[in-house]
Amino acid sequence: MTVPDARQAPGADADPGRLRALAVEVATAAGALVHDGRPDRVEVAATKSSPTDVVTAMDTASEQLVRRLLRAARPQDGFLGEEEGHEPGTSGLTWVVDPIDGTVNYLYGLRSYAVSVAVVRSQGRPDPATWTVLAGAVVDPSAGETWSAARGAGATLTDARGSRPLRVGPGPDLGQALLATGFGYDAGRRAEQAAVVARLLPRVRDLRRIGTASLDLCSVAAGRVDAYYERGLNPWDFAAGWLVAHEAGAVVTDFAGGPAGGHGLVAAGPDLQPVLREALDLG
Repeated sequence: MTVPDARQAPGADADPGRLRALAVEVATAAGALVHDGRPDRVEVAATKSSPTDVVTAMDTASEQLVRRLLRAARPQDGFLGEEEGHEPGTSGLTWVVDPIDGTVNYLYGLRSYAVSVAVVRSQGRPDPATWTVLAGAVVDPSAGETWSAARGAGATLTDARGSRPLRVGPGPDLGQALLATGFGYDAGRRAEQAAVVARLLPRVRDLRRIGTASLDLCSVAAGRVDAYYERGLNPWDFAAGWLVAHEAGAVVTDFAGGPAGGHGLVAAGPDLQPVLREALDLG
């Protein structure tokens, strides 16, 4: 695979446009591996936080491919991946990668899964509370869709029809809003999330749960849903999707209006987002 020449000396080249091109190239390569290499029967290779939080052999293979391509293009950068953890760099930039977002969907043969690749500026281990996301790409190989963004340069969706910019509207009234959400793997957290859904559902148009945070955020950017909220996300779950939604004009914060992270993420148009946060707080 040929990737853009984005090599840099420590502290030098951090052009978001070039980083975006590299994120797209690398995520596309991993997406092809994951999609084309999927066997008829996918086996669980390991579990993480609970017996339902699974890892497949393809998760590991995808992450290893992304690491190899990024290391060849930008050897000074750090890396934070879901499967193999954090590898510090010397450039001040770190690539934050989910090699298969939606592994359970992938396991069952459901088509909603993606490869998520973002690059952030941070000191030490990347922290969503303090990092700056510079560029990112989310590749949905089943749908043939690539979502990408560069800081300050907007977000686009590229598919068989070409590339087009994404722009989020202000959002409808809460009662007319179609929401997306997700659930954690811990049984206690799932019970809390179910209680929130039970209280929120009568107040909105409807709710969708596809099990892929990166695609939920991209769906907000494209207007396929009006809003997305979830607690318990990891940095690799939302780094690239956060930038796509943000650059499309969505407001993306935690439940209290601070930086989005594991304590919560709420993404919606600027009029709807604070109303939804209030409804979630009441829930």
